[in-house]
Amino acid sequence: MSDAQEGIRIRSLDAMDDILEAARVLGQVWGGDDGGMPANLLRALARSGNYVVGLYDGDLMIGVSAGFFGPPASRSMHSHVTGVLPGYQARGLGRVLKQHQREWAFARDVGHITWTFDPLIARNAHFNLLVLGARVTDYLVDHYGPMDDDVNRGDESDRLMVSWALAAPRAHNPTDVVASVAIPRDIESMRVQSPDEAAAWRARVRDRFLELLGEGLVVGGFRDEAGYLFVRP
Repeated sequence: MSDAQEGIRIRSLDAMDDILEAARVLGQVWGGDDGGMPANLLRALARSGNYVVGLYDGDLMIGVSAGFFGPPASRSMHSHVTGVLPGYQARGLGRVLKQHQREWAFARDVGHITWTFDPLIARNAHFNLLVLGARVTDYLVDHYGPMDDDVNRGDESDRLMVSWALAAPRAHNPTDVVASVAIPRDIESMRVQSPDEAAAWRARVRDRFLELLGEGLVVGGFRDEAGYLFVRP
């Protein structure tokens, strides 16, 4: 770990007090009455053998990640929520959590981890596709319906589904790019400062994604200055 990550540890959550704290942390990350994940659902996932962990700085819980197993034959796990408190973001802790997920999954014979993310958030696209090497498998229109947390309120919940092949070498950006879809550098600020412009970006990216996927192209990578890179399969 880097100096910024010294003293950070991750452990599975089982005790109800820890589960309640995890729900509170997720509520802080997302804000609003419906932000985060309810404690009873976290408890059910943990007690049925799924992935529910806390990220700690000393004794202070600063992040939470929760996921659940996919269909038995798929040897997959779906990572549903991962959040780190604002004061600890941009310190590489998301990568620490993902590597912990990978090790946890490997120990349970899981070969793939899937999750969703907002296609308009550039830093997540960079991390998921470039740093981890996950691959986009689907574009999901308004996947969760209306959301009333502080992060997503007022926007449609389009998501990209990605799959991370845990044993595969990390793929690099392709050279045979046939199309690209650009996204704004900071959609989160734009939502606050210019919501109409943010909504226009949502519609434009959605339409172009669906058009290119409909032509049989697939997302082969991501480049900060160009956006999503499409290739022929």
